[in-house]
Amino acid sequence: MKAYSLLALARNGLAWQKDWQRAWRSPDPAAAYDVVIIGGGGHGLATAYYLATQCGVNKVAVIEKGWLGGGNTGRNTTIVRSNYLLDASAGIYEHAIKLWEGLSQELNYNVMFSQRGLLHLAHSVHDMQEIGRRGNAIHLNGIDSEFLTPQQVQQMVPFINLNCRYPVMGGLLQKRGGTARHDAVAWGYARGADAAGVDIIQNCEVTGFQIENNKVVGVDTTRGRIGAGKVGVVTAGHSSVLAEMAGFRLPLESYPLQAWVSEPIKPIIDCVVMSNGIHVYVSQSDKGELVVGAGSDAYNSYSQRGSFDLIEHTVGPLVELFPLFSRLRMLRQWAGIVDVTVDRSPILSKTPVENLFFNCGWGTGGFKATPGSGHAFAHSIAAGSMNEIAAPFSIDRFNSGALIDEGAAAAVAH
Repeated sequence: MKAYSLLALARNGLAWQKDWQRAWRSPDPAAAYDVVIIGGGGHGLATAYYLATQCGVNKVAVIEKGWLGGGNTGRNTTIVRSNYLLDASAGIYEHAIKLWEGLSQELNYNVMFSQRGLLHLAHSVHDMQEIGRRGNAIHLNGIDSEFLTPQQVQQMVPFINLNCRYPVMGGLLQKRGGTARHDAVAWGYARGADAAGVDIIQNCEVTGFQIENNKVVGVDTTRGRIGAGKVGVVTAGHSSVLAEMAGFRLPLESYPLQAWVSEPIKPIIDCVVMSNGIHVYVSQSDKGELVVGAGSDAYNSYSQRGSFDLIEHTVGPLVELFPLFSRLRMLRQWAGIVDVTVDRSPILSKTPVENLFFNCGWGTGGFKATPGSGHAFAHSIAAGSMNEIAAPFSIDRFNSGALIDEGAAAAVAH
């Protein structure tokens, strides 16, 4: 794999950009692999990358039914943070942020990680109590957090309307939070995984599992059977479909989660602003577009459109907080399919089928966890048991009652 550099940029510019090396290959499937990862999004590609580069697994394949990064990885709002309440959540999301901070250098690919800060607003006494509790818990876990007064919020975002219908009473700021470029994350991990020998196989849908004596030995696909020593499933909203193919059920529900962007404007907001209380969050992309989102739709669906009423219920609070934005036109809208557990925390787990592992249930917060999720899942698959970061997120918690209830931190949060 050739390194990207200023010299390479200049040389290829003079050659009319015709001599760039392919970022990854498009091989035909081999007969068998040591590990097969189902799902070519950020989490799946990160898992394959770490399996090949850190875990000593020689033959790894990523199988994607569509195109690389065409699912939730390309359909999110790119927010990164680790300000979660509970120890297990803080562990995996903070692990992710630490990996985010060096990811561009490790991959030699600019994932455009911008630690511009994430500001979580409070609009009521309950909100203030919630961010107080969470801020103190975050501090005890060694994660940065800072309480802001309304005046300090105004200094950060001068054009915010503090005295709107739901007055701003304060905020919780994580300065190390921010955004990254979703496509670049997928492409960077794909390039790195390919250079380490991983086969990335697109347009290859899994239609079933080959299971012998309750042990997975391969997968059936639209491109034939592929043998596998171990299989990791990382398919977000369609995880329950894959689990049913393997003969068990997961405690998941799938919903559309919408986002939309405005016409581009000059730089005006240099942090991420979010509010659980009135259900909206907003940041500004490098192209100048406002990236806006809220909670998931209220119904189960695999639609990637979403409903019009949620747009109305999100734009209302947005223009309450930022009256200036009322003049903007929204350019495009989309939805991803999120997989939600009862405790709003993910599943990283062994399953009832030997050597079959699932990474799912990230709900509305999957993008931010991409490096940490892939890293922990890869090491768990290689070892055959879940490591200390992943272990609390076992599927067994839904039987034992050891839930990781992050409903307050994940109600809107991305």
